[in-house]
Amino acid sequence: MTETLTGDDGALRVRLGALRELVGLSRTRLDDQVLAEAGRVLDEAAARERLPRTYTTVAIAGATGSGKSTLFNALAGAQLSEAGVRRPTTATAVACTWDAGRDQQPPDGLLERLGIPARARRRAHAVDTGLRGLILLDLPDHDSVDTAHRDQVDRLLNLVDAVIWVVDPEKYADAVLHERYLRAFAGHADVSLIVLNQIDRLPGDAVDAVLDDLRRLLDERGVALGEHGEPGAGVLAVSALTGDGVAELRQQVGELVAARTAAARRLAADVDGVARRLGPVYIADGAEAPAGLTGAVREAFEDGLADAVGAQAAGQAAERGWLRRADRACGTPWAQLLRRLAAHQAERRGEPPALAAKRLRATSPPIVARAAVEQAVRQLAADASAGLPEPWAKAVREAARQGAEGLPRALESDLERHPAGARPRPRWWAAAATGQAVLLAAQFLGLCWLVTAFVGQPVVGRWLPLALLLGGSVGGPLLAWGCRIAARGPAAAWGQREEWRLRRLAADRGHSQVLEPVAAELMRYREVRERYVIAASPSGTPRVSSTIQ
Repeated sequence: MTETLTGDDGALRVRLGALRELVGLSRTRLDDQVLAEAGRVLDEAAARERLPRTYTTVAIAGATGSGKSTLFNALAGAQLSEAGVRRPTTATAVACTWDAGRDQQPPDGLLERLGIPARARRRAHAVDTGLRGLILLDLPDHDSVDTAHRDQVDRLLNLVDAVIWVVDPEKYADAVLHERYLRAFAGHADVSLIVLNQIDRLPGDAVDAVLDDLRRLLDERGVALGEHGEPGAGVLAVSALTGDGVAELRQQVGELVAARTAAARRLAADVDGVARRLGPVYIADGAEAPAGLTGAVREAFEDGLADAVGAQAAGQAAERGWLRRADRACGTPWAQLLRRLAAHQAERRGEPPALAAKRLRATSPPIVARAAVEQAVRQLAADASAGLPEPWAKAVREAARQGAEGLPRALESDLERHPAGARPRPRWWAAAATGQAVLLAAQFLGLCWLVTAFVGQPVVGRWLPLALLLGGSVGGPLLAWGCRIAARGPAAAWGQREEWRLRRLAADRGHSQVLEPVAAELMRYREVRERYVIAASPSGTPRVSSTIQ
């Protein structure tokens, strides 16, 4: 506020700015009714900012017969407001203005904002320098039988800078006053005065007893009392009829007006009330920020998608496939012959050949387990929204649900566009195959040599063909076994590579379609939480952590 907010009011300016940003960021996530009060406070703050701080508006509010108008006239020093036994006496709010000085702006803007008609505007006749800049309002009865009067009271109580609550010895404990007004205005105690009027009707020793009981009732309603130098509402006993205590009341009102901080204090109390009522919408389960998308949550989601695309099973299948190829490339020729015979027998029995089945699997479109995808998304939404207030938790769950609608089909498309790469053929497989061929040749040579010796043909050394036959027969399986041992490491690496490839495909698609929208919602919540913490802090600076992953 150009004139209304200075000094400590800089914190209020920061809080109002944070509240304005908070409302803007929340409109698409919260119901308009939830933000209605905050919008009203912002509108009132903007309207008050355009008006001079040299005037302070103070309303006198009370029930029928409490002597509001009489007290109003006593403070004004003239019969400006009608007072009498007819009820309700005050039908329209009456304003009395004490000039703030020659060089100050006129109070017309404030009176127009309050909606005080010209016929109900008065000027103080007596010059009271202690009340310069005061605009005193005599409100209709808050318990009037006329609903228009009650509506007028409610409207003006939301606009004035300070309130003088007038009670009388008979109805000072009235439930309507305490429950509907004093409890609701408990946060505005710093700009409130509670006046026990008509003490002339009480015996001298009863005044203190009534005041003590009034203080007790106020304390039970959460109204802070300004005693012993503490901020809060002042409690006075006066008699507007005899003038007892009026001078003390005039002094306290004068101090309130002279400080020229009532408007800012009233707005700060309004912001406090809005923040308190909006608290459950922005802060849930204490002051600690929810965890959000932690590393563990992201990892669990990626694991779920990996299961949906069968990454682990595909990796194991790739590892077994590598080992089979190694067996075929490095195995003994006899083992390969037996394998072909077994395949031929299976084909004769009507079973599809292994190669044909493999080709059929390769040409079939990849299948993604949709149930696993849905479970992964549900778990992610539940983990990411844990600890969030319900409106924001709902927004996170909705973002996850929308992102997951086409996720299974997108995963299948990615798998089709990015099939597994060609499997390399290590050079040592060729060397092993050559070794098997040499060992097979040794077997044949040794066998032929032994047959020649058996039929009586002369041969050189009978141990040599036997050594060739045994060496070839034993060396072939030994070489195949050694190659199988050597192939385990590369086979495991190939299986891990294939599993990692599928995991990355699934994770990248899940990140773009689900994690990014969820993270955006959490980022929006982090922003509104930060704005809320600033708006709720009397100093205009955050007091609680608001970091969300």
